[in-house]
Amino acid sequence: MLKIKAFALNMLQTNCYVLSDASREAVVVDCGAFFDEEFAEIESYICEEGLCLKHHLLTHGHFDHCFGAWWISEHYGLLPEVSQKDAETYRLQPVQIQLFMHRAIPLQQPALGPVFNEGDHFSFGTHTLQVIATPGHTPGGVCFYEPDEGLLLSGDSLFRGSIGRCDLPGSDAEALPRALREKILTLPPETRVLPGHGPATSVAYERDYNPYLN
Repeated sequence: MLKIKAFALNMLQTNCYVLSDASREAVVVDCGAFFDEEFAEIESYICEEGLCLKHHLLTHGHFDHCFGAWWISEHYGLLPEVSQKDAETYRLQPVQIQLFMHRAIPLQQPALGPVFNEGDHFSFGTHTLQVIATPGHTPGGVCFYEPDEGLLLSGDSLFRGSIGRCDLPGSDAEALPRALREKILTLPPETRVLPGHGPATSVAYERDYNPYLN
C-alpha cells in the first residue's frame, strides 16, 4: 500500500509529495521547500519513517516546484529529474522569479539529473510511477500515474476545477486542455488527482465539472 505525505511549501503554497511503501523506499515529487522550517519538517518525516529516497521527480521546471532541489541534492544525493522538454524551463528559473515575483529571490540550482520522456517509469519498493506528458503549462509538463493505486500527481497541469496557466513563456493554451482530455480524462474515473497547488480531486470530478475540459 502506498503512503503519501503532502507538504504545502513556500510563499506560493506549492504541494510537495513524499510517496513510500512498506519497503521504506520513497520518491519526492516537486520539493519546493524554501523556509528553514519546511526543510526541517520534511527531514523529520523522512527520518521518522526511515525512508530511503530513490528519486526527486519534477512535474515541470518552474521555480516554486524546485526551490528545495539543492537541499535534496545536498542531503540525499539526488539530483532533480525533469522531462527532457522542460530542461530549459528548469534552467530559466531566475527569469521566472523576476516575472512572477517582480524581485530577486535567493535561488540555488543544482545540475539536473537524468531527464525523462513520456512512457518512462520510476520504480520504488513495489510501486511504479508512469510518466504522462501533459504539455501546455510548460513545454515539458508531465503527470505521474500509479495505476495500481489509482493515483495521479498532476503538477500544475490540472487543478480541482481548473487547469494550469497558459499565458506564460513556453505555454500553449491549446495543447494543455487537449492533453488532459485525451490522456487524463480517459483514466479510470475513481483515480485520485493530487495537484501542484490546492486540494485533491478526481478524474470523475474533473470530467463532470471542470469548465476548461467540457
